[in-house]
Amino acid sequence: MEFLQSEARRFWNTVVWSRDGWRAAWASEKTLRQWTLVNAASAALAFSLEMTPGERALILALGLLVLAAELLNTAIEEAVNYISTEQHPLARKAKDCGSAGVALAALAGGVAWVVVLAG
Repeated sequence: MEFLQSEARRFWNTVVWSRDGWRAAWASEKTLRQWTLVNAASAALAFSLEMTPGERALILALGLLVLAAELLNTAIEEAVNYISTEQHPLARKAKDCGSAGVALAALAGGVAWVVVLAG
């Protein structure tokens, strides 16, 4: 029984920390708010058009992937900024790679929309 309580507590902590992370990023990251609006519009369109369940799931999942990538990019930027405010090629590379990750996730979502609409 103690094991189940411990796991439930751990799960609850994870939920709380995830919520706190979302709130912190929402408050400070305009791009997260923008991608959330794009994702909401994409989801609304996915539910208003005739699609197979698989197509709809792909669109919705890729939209969530863009949000996840944006949160990870924010985490990278914050960690780099915490370590140093000094300009450094490795810091720039880390931030640019995080940004590229968001761009690729968004591109994947766009490709999925093109393929679904063209099909």
